[in-house]
Amino acid sequence: MAGALLQVPGPGGERSRELLRHGSLQVKVYSPVGSDLQSPHSRDEGYVVMRGTGIFVSDAGRDSVEPGDLLFAPAGVAHQFEDFSEDFAVWVFFYGPEGGERAA
Repeated sequence: MAGALLQVPGPGGERSRELLRHGSLQVKVYSPVGSDLQSPHSRDEGYVVMRGTGIFVSDAGRDSVEPGDLLFAPAGVAHQFEDFSEDFAVWVFFYGPEGGERAA
């Protein structure tokens, strides 16, 4: 985890960095500063909170988050983190086809 966190911010100030790509899986570390300006993504996305606290906002509501929490954002759904601590960071897992996987 410490090695991943050393990669943000990136050389151009990027708040996320890709760490692994295999097949449809893409793993990143993300550490927003100030505000979270995400747009909906074209693939399903999971998060695991690495450190810090905050609030995850999506069409499912507002949920307080802390280290170890697992979150899901379906493809195309608006979501963001709010009121997060200065040390907030998450693992990000994009996977599956464009448009997301079909519900079982």
